[in-house]
Amino acid sequence: MASARRGRNLLVRADARFPIEVTDLPVKLPEPRSEAVRCSVGSIGGRTVRLLREVPWVRSLGKLGLEVRVEAWRFPTPMVGGTRGLTASARLGEEATASARGEDTGGLTPPALRGDTGGLTAPALRGEIGVMTLPGRRKNRVRAVPPPETATLRERLLYLLQPPLENLLVGRQLDLPFQPYPYQLEGIAFLMPRYSALLADEMGLGKTVQAILAMRLLFHGGLIRNALIVCPKPLVPNWVRELRTWAADLPHEVIGGDAEARRIAWRVSNCPVKLVNYELLTRDAAFFAPADGVDEEAKGAGISSENPPRFDLVILDEAQRIKNRDSRTAQVVRSIPRERSWALTGTPIENRPDDLISLFAYVKPGHIPPETPTKRLPSLTSDYILRRIKEDVLDDLPPKIIRDTFVELTPAQRQSYQLAESEGVVRLNALGETITVQHVFELILRLKQICNFDPVTGQSGKLEALLADLAEVADSGRKAIVFSQWIEPLEILARELAEFGPLVYHGRVPPRERETVLKAFREDSRKHVLLMSYGTGSVGLNLQFANYVFLFDRWWNPAVEDQAINRAHRIGQRDPVFVTRFVVQNTIEGRICEVLDRKRQLFSELIGQNDAPASLGMSEEEIFGLFGLTPQRQRKAA
Repeated sequence: MASARRGRNLLVRADARFPIEVTDLPVKLPEPRSEAVRCSVGSIGGRTVRLLREVPWVRSLGKLGLEVRVEAWRFPTPMVGGTRGLTASARLGEEATASARGEDTGGLTPPALRGDTGGLTAPALRGEIGVMTLPGRRKNRVRAVPPPETATLRERLLYLLQPPLENLLVGRQLDLPFQPYPYQLEGIAFLMPRYSALLADEMGLGKTVQAILAMRLLFHGGLIRNALIVCPKPLVPNWVRELRTWAADLPHEVIGGDAEARRIAWRVSNCPVKLVNYELLTRDAAFFAPADGVDEEAKGAGISSENPPRFDLVILDEAQRIKNRDSRTAQVVRSIPRERSWALTGTPIENRPDDLISLFAYVKPGHIPPETPTKRLPSLTSDYILRRIKEDVLDDLPPKIIRDTFVELTPAQRQSYQLAESEGVVRLNALGETITVQHVFELILRLKQICNFDPVTGQSGKLEALLADLAEVADSGRKAIVFSQWIEPLEILARELAEFGPLVYHGRVPPRERETVLKAFREDSRKHVLLMSYGTGSVGLNLQFANYVFLFDRWWNPAVEDQAINRAHRIGQRDPVFVTRFVVQNTIEGRICEVLDRKRQLFSELIGQNDAPASLGMSEEEIFGLFGLTPQRQRKAA
């Protein structure tokens, strides 16, 4: 190349995607004056380039025009092909801009969300949910705001740039049977950005729907790939029905069957949403155990801990099932490998504040030490709990009217009751220092059963009052639910109330038949009465087509009674709900009711960040006090 003879011109192209190519062209190279070379052959044009002496050889492309295109993250990305999602996102962005200018959006916003929200925004959201009021419009726009623990810039921008939830849940973004209530949008906005969340809405406000829609948005946004839902066994059909209604595009499977079928569901199946009840989850605990933690029995059943399943999201329904921190169920739930932990319960505190601490051992492990004083709980939990009651968010929900019906024992009942009480108290006093709270409980249960039915004659003052009320219910074409603590009274009532077409729903009814019972009660106009036990029928069921509730006997905890009542007083109820609580005067029932009425406010006081006593149920002193007795430890102190 240094002489003016025919040679080779090396045209070098450096591209990360292609190997270096060298092309031979017969050209005449003039004597170079510098490192720059001018190439010119015939009509072939040339340009000045600089040959670098070191690799990689890079050729300048000259001056580049700077063109920048900014595209915000679309959230959620619709699960559709082509450019449909981009078009929808652009349309939603234009709608938000037009709304900010006060222009008409062409009907993109559903009518139910236009206008004033009617005061439906909950007053105590603690700043966790962004509710933006746009100029020129009276409606509120709900946006998810990351909690303080979200530190990454990407996550903060992700939720900052997304459109309001009203836009995400309209049009082609997500298909819904109908628009959620405004307060439900706030619940969705609370759940979406949180890795630790406890949705503690009062029963009947649709916690299941809020959790499903929040989960669905996370799936569509690509933020999670799989999820596990854990619920009580009777509620599995309800969750399946709600998933089909509110998330038809999310495949789901129910884990069940023999050990091999469950192994395949846990380890092999790639279904994004899995649904399991607490009992089976506890039985399959070995699937989540470390490799050295699988016992021989589990290995014999074909369970190994290789590649234990891990979930991006775990949802616990009726999460009060893990209120006992040391229970087997609570231990298994906490052992599930997961990224996000959500809990749903209308009663995060059933008996004492320790219930809430146990829940947070799952929701946010290590956040609340076991011995945390009660006064500190509100400040430690406020960022992770959302609690609303019907009176705050549903102005159009019919009222709940509660009345206490005081009845008298029949002469036969009174005789049996007085005999059992006098003999029982004598027996308790005779125990002396060996008396325990269990001895007192046995007497209380015996007396409460006599208040229901006389053990000799079968007479019942409550039954007489119930028959009169149910006759009015049947004549008006209405339906009623009757709750009892025991199965035996329900069986007796089924015989005595035959003229009203009674149906029974309790622990002895096989699970496969329970849905049939509920369907018959809902659809058969001749079935006016459903007899339910507190333990089986007080949680998770939607019975808003009945507007009469009778508490044939009282439960120990007012929170459980509220759960039972709210099976009927919930979203979808069109008529006032009339609740009748039977109380036998001058008996153990009257004394228990006085104690429980004094404690009914304690739950709301604690959740409302006020100081609260250490126990929400009946203490040992109160139980002994029903008969004028003193616990043994207090006797020693005296």
